[in-house]
Amino acid sequence: MSLVTPSGDRPSAPSDDDALPSFSEQVADQLGGVRGMIESGIPVIAFVIANVVWDLRPALIISVATALAISAFRLSRRQSIRHAMNGLIGIGLGALIAWRTGSAKDFYLPGILFTLGYGLAMIISVVVRRPLVGWIWSVVADGGGPRWRDDPGLRRVFGWLTLLWAATFLAKVVVNLWVYFADALTEIEKTNILGIMRIALGFPPYALLLGLTVWAVRRHVRGAAAVA
Repeated sequence: MSLVTPSGDRPSAPSDDDALPSFSEQVADQLGGVRGMIESGIPVIAFVIANVVWDLRPALIISVATALAISAFRLSRRQSIRHAMNGLIGIGLGALIAWRTGSAKDFYLPGILFTLGYGLAMIISVVVRRPLVGWIWSVVADGGGPRWRDDPGLRRVFGWLTLLWAATFLAKVVVNLWVYFADALTEIEKTNILGIMRIALGFPPYALLLGLTVWAVRRHVRGAAAVA
C-alpha cells in the first residue's frame, strides 16, 4: 500500500541519519545504557552478598537502601532518576514479596513475571498484526506515523523482529523458572544463580536485539528507497 498525502505527493521517508539513529539512541536511553546496567545491578549484587553473609531480612534492607541511595545521589546531582526509580520499584516489589514469603528466591519473582508478560504481549501483538516493536519504532523514530503498519514489507520486518524479542523474553523466563523450581539446588544456590542471571541476562541481550532491530529496519528502508 502506497502512502499519498492529500496534495497527491508521496511523503518523504525519514532519512537514516534522522530516524534510525534516533531510534537506537532513544531505545538505548530507555534501557539505561552502561550506567543504567551498572546502577540496576548494584542493589542485586548487594542483596546476593548480604543474603550469603547475614540473612534474608538484612539482605532485603541493604538492597532497598542501596537502590534508594543511588536515586538520592542522582537527585542530588540534578540528574534523571528515571532508571534508578524503575530499578527501585522492581527491587521494592521483590523485597516485599520475599519478606512476606520468607524465601530469598522470591526476590526475583516480579522480574520473572514481568518478563513473561512482555513476551506474551509481543506474541499477541504479532497475532493481531500490530507488532509492538513497530509501534515503538513509530513513536520514537517516525513521529508516530502509520508507516510501520501501512507498509507490508516493513510490517513483516517488525513482525519477525517482535517474535525474536518475544522469544528472548520467554527464553529468559524458562531459564529462570528452571532454576527457581530446581529440586537439585538449595535455596541459597537458587538465589545466587538467579541474581547472576538477573545481571548477565539483563542489558546485554537487549543491546544485541536493539542492534539487530536497527540494522533490519535500516536495511528495509534503504532497499525500499532504492526500488523507488
